[in-house]
Amino acid sequence: MKFTCAKNKLQEAISISQKAVTGKSPMPILQGIYISAKENQLTLIGSDIDLSIETKIQAQIEEEGTIVVDSKIFGDIIRKLPNSAIQINTVDNNAIQIICEKSRFTLIHMNADEFPSLPSINENMIFNMSQKTLKNMIKGTIFAIAQDETRPILTGILFEVNDKKLNLVALDGYRLALKSNNIDNENTINAVIPGKTLSEVGKILSDDDENVNITFTPNHILFNLGQTKIISRLLEGEFIKYNSIIPDEYDLKVTAKKGELLNCIERASLMAKDGNTNLIKFDIKEDNLIITSNSQLGKVREELNIVLQGSELQIAFNSKYLIDVLKIIEDDEIIMQFASSVSPCVIKNTENTSYTYLILPVRLLNFE
Repeated sequence: MKFTCAKNKLQEAISISQKAVTGKSPMPILQGIYISAKENQLTLIGSDIDLSIETKIQAQIEEEGTIVVDSKIFGDIIRKLPNSAIQINTVDNNAIQIICEKSRFTLIHMNADEFPSLPSINENMIFNMSQKTLKNMIKGTIFAIAQDETRPILTGILFEVNDKKLNLVALDGYRLALKSNNIDNENTINAVIPGKTLSEVGKILSDDDENVNITFTPNHILFNLGQTKIISRLLEGEFIKYNSIIPDEYDLKVTAKKGELLNCIERASLMAKDGNTNLIKFDIKEDNLIITSNSQLGKVREELNIVLQGSELQIAFNSKYLIDVLKIIEDDEIIMQFASSVSPCVIKNTENTSYTYLILPVRLLNFE
């Protein structure tokens, strides 16, 4: 193998394919990046079996070949090299030489034949959507996946297509995040994608309106971004019927300025760091929301003007869950719906229903 390519292109390709290399695999070959040089194109693949990422770049190839190199050391070397053309060629049977200006590295490589092949997916296009939209939907739900492996299905995000609408849903037992978007697709799809996969997909997607093509098989999902393909296993099992969790009715509705509410909660949470509860209390009265927190560190009281429809209420929350939601909402104004001090709070936007967030309250024996 012998090829020359631009340093910045190679570094970007390594960075993309590296996202699938976990470094925890019992198979040493999966610590590496697979590199194939063929027909003036380099193909780089990283994989941990469950998730595989393939990306292609242009290169001047003098001699075709395939190798696997250690992902971390190879990435570190290329990143530190001068911003110039890089030449890579195999020397002996198990090493490559990396030359850039006056720098010269020799790096041991592994046998490419041992690298697992990618699952074969027939790309009979299921549907496409803008990368920007999908990125935004992932950002709006990924924070609510379960971190606890005891219920593996909740470590993923439900990908649901129905009636020309795409829903992404995540929940962890304390909160639920739902983002919806209209799409031009007649199919019905119901699959659960690992949170790790969508986290990496979100980092690779661009912020523009270029399309990503998405293909499903019974066990896998493929995201095709042109030069980059991301293939992931789907999670097995039934996702929770989330519609039954979201209350249809409420007794009071609060309309508040999102920025002001977030600032008040963030300040109140400074006193709530005592223990792991991050406990803050809401006292909702007429046109005021009073937020308090008491701990061994001291006390805090915040007051916020609101528009209240319905009766008064006292309720408590883990401030972290509220902050997570408010930080990713882009609207200036939000609606919070409540039924009782032990029922979930539902957060929506005032205009339409492109998102719904649900947060369970903390039950208190007495409210001081």
